[in-house]
Amino acid sequence: MDATDAAELISEIREERAEHQADDKFRDRAAMLIALFAMLLAVGSLGGGNVAEDMIHNNIKASDTWAFYQAKNVRQTQYRIAVDQMEAQLAADAGLPPQVRADMQKTVDDYKATIARYDDEPDPAAPADTLRGEGKKQLSAQARSYEVLRERASAQDSNFDYSEVAFQLAIVLGSVAILALSHRVLYISIGLGVVGAVLMINGFLLMFPLPF
Repeated sequence: MDATDAAELISEIREERAEHQADDKFRDRAAMLIALFAMLLAVGSLGGGNVAEDMIHNNIKASDTWAFYQAKNVRQTQYRIAVDQMEAQLAADAGLPPQVRADMQKTVDDYKATIARYDDEPDPAAPADTLRGEGKKQLSAQARSYEVLRERASAQDSNFDYSEVAFQLAIVLGSVAILALSHRVLYISIGLGVVGAVLMINGFLLMFPLPF
């Protein structure tokens, strides 16, 4: 082997080593990205699980509160019917004894007070708070507030669901990129990871509505 051959061999060895180093560097970076996506996937999964529980909880609370509202409404209607009947009897029967008439009138007044209380019965500790109390006004406000929370949790849940899908695809494509040493596939993986991160953040903050 002359000097020229030796120089060419050394050059080839150096190029091969540089190529291996570049491949190893690519694999290391891709592995770090996969680890990052896996961590974000875990965070998104936790957030999705929490909002799913919130959605179920608020749906149950809204249903229970509306059921309580309907029970109050039925009871209130019964009192109104009784008041109408007694008022009609008082007006039609002029021969009722004074004591009987007085007792019936007192019952009518008590029923009317109960009807008014069923409409609006705030919490004595916080009379200005429409979300506290047991009147129909307060119950309807409570039920609607639970519905708002339920819809918010539902919107958050959709973001977390799509975020998890994006992260899972990003992890799969990142693994493929390592095996195939494909920069193009890794770029696609990174793009999906960015989409997943944006959706995950939006799942927590709801900065914008999803177009689908």
